[in-house]
Parts: sequence; C-alpha cells; structure tokens
Amino acid sequence: MLTITQALFDQIVAHAREDHPDEACGVVAGPEGTGRPERFIPMLNAARSPTFYEFDSGDLLKLYRELDDRDEEPVIIYHSHTATEAYPSRTDVSYANEPGAHYVLVSTADTDDAGPFQFRSFRIVDGVITEEDVKVVEAY
Repeated sequence: MLTITQALFDQIVAHAREDHPDEACGVVAGPEGTGRPERFIPMLNAARSPTFYEFDSGDLLKLYRELDDRDEEPVIIYHSHTATEAYPSRTDVSYANEPGAHYVLVSTADTDDAGPFQFRSFRIVDGVITEEDVKVVEAY
C-alpha cells in the first residue's frame, strides 16, 4: 500500500494538470529505507509529448547525486497519461528500474466518468505490474 500525504497527492495532481496536454513526470523522495514519501521533485518531460515521458539524462544524474547526498531514495516515481487510463504502458514497464518504488500514474483524461483524473499506484518488478491501494493522510 502507498501511504501519501494530502499535500503530496495534491502536488502530483496539480503538476499533471499543469503540464497537460503533455505528460508530466517526477519523483517523490524519502529518507533511505523508510518507504515514506516526503520531498516532491517535479521533473521536466524532456520528450514534451502527450503520449510519452522521458526524464532528461542530465537532470536525472543531478537528481540521483542529490538523493545520495541527502541519504534519500525515490519512493514514488510518477507520470501522467493524458488520453488513456492510469495504467502502465509497455514502455512504462520497460523503464521501471526501481523495484522498491511506487509507480504512480495520474490520468488527466476522464476515462471512467469518475471525475477529471485518476490517481493509481503500482509496483513494477521484473516486468510484473501489481496495483496497490493508495491511502491519503493529512500527516505521517
């Protein structure tokens, strides 16, 4: 299960809406070994595409150095889908190289009549997708 604060949830959704119609992407870091998402890090979609996201390689290198310096790890890796449901594509699965991370997808397309977005979390390990519950809390 992914437990996330309302503030982080809102920041991820706002980023997805702000970058629409392009896919948004980013990371939420947390103290190493805790599994607790704490620090919101929006990233630039270097592909600037409505159907694809790509972290800029220089930005990604800088991010991982910063995480190392701060004894943090990527707890959540998120991106948005702008025209489809919030479910990992084959490309998303091929890019999922952090087995301990929660992969959050936000859909800014109204695909299920449940409102203007979907927020779903998955674990992706060795190509296997497992959806998990999301619990939104005011604070940890």
